[in-house]
Amino acid sequence: MMTKHLISQISKGSIAEGLGITSGDFLLSINDSEVIDVFDYRYLCQDKKIKLLIETKDGEEKTFEIIKDEDEELGLEFDEGLMDEYRHCSNKCIFCFIDQMPKGMRETLYFKDDDMRLSFLQGNYVTLTNLSDKDVERIIKYRLEPINISFQTTNKELRCKMLNNRFAGEALKKADTLYEAAITMNGQIVLCKGVNDGEELERSLRDLYRYVPVLESLSVVPVGLSKYRDGLYPLEPFEKEDAREVLKIIHKWQDKAFKEHGIHFVHASDEWYILAEQDLPEEERYDGYLQIENGVGMLRSLIVEFEDGLEQLKEGIENYKPSFLAKFNLKGYNKNYSEMSGINNISEIIETLSNNREISVVTGRIAYPYIKSLTDEFTKQYPNIKVNVFAIKNEFFGERITVTGLITGQDIIKQLDGKKLGETLLIPENMLRASTDVFLDDTRLSDIEKSLHISTAIVKSNGRNLIERIIGKEVYV
Repeated sequence: MMTKHLISQISKGSIAEGLGITSGDFLLSINDSEVIDVFDYRYLCQDKKIKLLIETKDGEEKTFEIIKDEDEELGLEFDEGLMDEYRHCSNKCIFCFIDQMPKGMRETLYFKDDDMRLSFLQGNYVTLTNLSDKDVERIIKYRLEPINISFQTTNKELRCKMLNNRFAGEALKKADTLYEAAITMNGQIVLCKGVNDGEELERSLRDLYRYVPVLESLSVVPVGLSKYRDGLYPLEPFEKEDAREVLKIIHKWQDKAFKEHGIHFVHASDEWYILAEQDLPEEERYDGYLQIENGVGMLRSLIVEFEDGLEQLKEGIENYKPSFLAKFNLKGYNKNYSEMSGINNISEIIETLSNNREISVVTGRIAYPYIKSLTDEFTKQYPNIKVNVFAIKNEFFGERITVTGLITGQDIIKQLDGKKLGETLLIPENMLRASTDVFLDDTRLSDIEKSLHISTAIVKSNGRNLIERIIGKEVYV
């Protein structure tokens, strides 16, 4: 039976509107080919000549023959972004964080996806166990790259154990096929103490190294352990010496890869350096932050952006009209006027910096020392602004969870109640569900504001935006 897709909306002025196609109609096929999902749709719509088969809401089938430009859209929109259901993960991984969440949270938080289409569209990681041969063929045909793969280990027997899936070891052969087709891949290893670390990590890096440079990056992240692990596989947290050993292995392979391929290949997430009490790598070692969303280089990027933004702000102020700067008694106003193109509304910015202002920032315990150091650097230059930084202890998931992205609204309210916060509380955007004001525990920003009697502002994951939120003005173009 042919798959049909409900058309939810027609773009105004589009080809579809001109043909009289309406919402409530169904797309049946394009060029006599079945449309399984959005990738079939996009691929088939690239042709200049298109034949659409539509079923109207009244059940009548109509054929439309279209001549268009290659990049011209038809104007059809569908309820499902993928034009298909999301694929559920069939594994029972020993490290899965979703299995470590308490009951009673919103239903979507318990959904485990393992969908190669989301890997391409959103950067999600797939285990390859949910990929059919046909799926692999479509990845190659449509060049759906990069594909992000959760390897965990290249030891087939161990991979079956870690994923609780007897097919998990053989699924690695699909990575061979993708490599041979030169499909760009990024990889991930969730490291579990006493399971896939040590010699097993060495083995995995040695095996995966043969995919370089098609496998352009591989991240190694420590397993997250919440307090809700009753009945789950017993896992231990990593300690300082463990982290140092992990970094020793990673750095060895980085040096080899850079010498032979000009990339560092394998990267440690920020947690390893903090746990090992070692300095973060310099920016160049992150190869352009290929896995920043996976916590690899996020802190280094924040530091670089913040320091660059602070220097740009300083230059903008120092080069502003001396007579205006003298009014505010700021240092460095003896330079000639040269308006900085990257600074907006500089007179308002200078006025704000000259007034007394107090704001607060919340963050996870792992990022606290870095955020505090940056804000101290800012207030040293602009002492009229006071910035309080609060490290929120994760009581909801347990104290072993120290990353910012898993902080809940109720922990913020509980731990900041009665604290002097100033006029605005800055909330990192990765604490919130994408494009919403909702925390993991369904607390909203409005709940924070009502409980703590303070306004809130969302801070994007970059240093310049942190400066803008501290000042309370848009600064950079």
